[in-house]
Amino acid sequence: MISARDSDSAVGVNVCEVNFDGLVGPTHNYSGLAAGNVASRRHAGWVANPREAALQGLEKMHALYRAGYAQGVLPPQQRPDTAFLRRLGFAGSDADVLAAAAQRAPAMLRAACSASSMWTANAATVTPSADARDGRVHFTPANLQSGLHRCLEPATTGRMLRAIFADPAHFAHHAPLPATPALADEGAANHTRLGADYGAPGVHLFVYGRDAFGLEPAPARFTARQTREASEAVARQHGLNEAQTVFARQHPDAIDAGVFHNDVIAVGNGPVLLYHEYAFADEQAVLDALRAKMPEPLIPVRVPAEAVSLDAAVATYLFNSQLLSNPDGSMTLVVPGECQHHEAVWRTLQDLVLAGANPIGEVIVKDVKQSMQNGGGPACLRLRVALSGAECAALSGRVLMTDELYAALAGWVKRHYRDRLAPEDLADPQLVAESLTALDELTTLLQLGAIYPFQRSG
Repeated sequence: MISARDSDSAVGVNVCEVNFDGLVGPTHNYSGLAAGNVASRRHAGWVANPREAALQGLEKMHALYRAGYAQGVLPPQQRPDTAFLRRLGFAGSDADVLAAAAQRAPAMLRAACSASSMWTANAATVTPSADARDGRVHFTPANLQSGLHRCLEPATTGRMLRAIFADPAHFAHHAPLPATPALADEGAANHTRLGADYGAPGVHLFVYGRDAFGLEPAPARFTARQTREASEAVARQHGLNEAQTVFARQHPDAIDAGVFHNDVIAVGNGPVLLYHEYAFADEQAVLDALRAKMPEPLIPVRVPAEAVSLDAAVATYLFNSQLLSNPDGSMTLVVPGECQHHEAVWRTLQDLVLAGANPIGEVIVKDVKQSMQNGGGPACLRLRVALSGAECAALSGRVLMTDELYAALAGWVKRHYRDRLAPEDLADPQLVAESLTALDELTTLLQLGAIYPFQRSG
């Protein structure tokens, strides 16, 4: 198996990509909070199964680890966020706060209970040490200001990242961008690094949906979540120069069809860019810019709309798949089960991807239905971090997947998670006690210390 800890410490030698998946939290529910996310809105009000959701995510992590891919785990956020509700004027015990919010501001209660941090593609933007001037891995937590339920995450996300990637000799942490619509940042969901391999210099493709000042055409139906100005600011924070970056505008028709992030319509790995015809507003300009800046030839894998419509791409999350490198130079595409059940999408995978002139030689189907129904596929669930052997050795905590860690986490989920959570259950004060008990045990299990507000407040 490929082991991150077996990598050579020298930049450019045996650097591997570690996928850090988010653990689904105990309050996983279907509140339909995400504007522009078709699946999220379609399933609003459904009864969720937090236990099944967490176990599905863990099974995917463990299966990829067993297949030889380096795999990490990130903990969920503290939810319900009663401190947020108290800032809104609700007072008293946790039970009082939840009851009052349920009666007077139910939308605020749903936001305070969201388990959306499971989609760690939104957690941060990451630049590997091979591309950074100071030779360190750089992190910027996304401000996620476009969604009320998600803008509650950045502070805790930053603490988690600093706790895991703690060694300042190897890791650099930046503050989230100011939480303003002009600098709306959704993290790695709108960022793809392309190049020869993980340890060699690469080119960073930043995709945005709008500019801050309305100078470019905007979507008509849904508000674009990422601004060009935010992407440029993150690139500057990480010290990336013009030769290392390409900024591309997402196609507004795709956003209006429910492509709220670029990773719902395109996925890249190494020199391969798998994308839909309507991924970019100016497809040819993006390809030309990448070809001009990439250190090795770009391998574009284009899926035309006549093969897979925008609606089909959104319904199946074909492009929200993980594209993983294998030691023999081939690649594996990890797709959600919905792809297999859609005739046109499955046929496209067989005819265009597997039989095409590209390195993708295998498709693995994973069941992440609980996540999919809430609007997140396999790629949403992971944050990609390229690490050398020395950088892996510098990680803090017990966060790299092993058989033992999988068994421990699965047992933890089975002990603490409910198998049913309906919208009315969010006001149950016992949910707070259950969640905090679970998270307190989790930080011990993962050896991360006091990362949650309730642990830090004394």
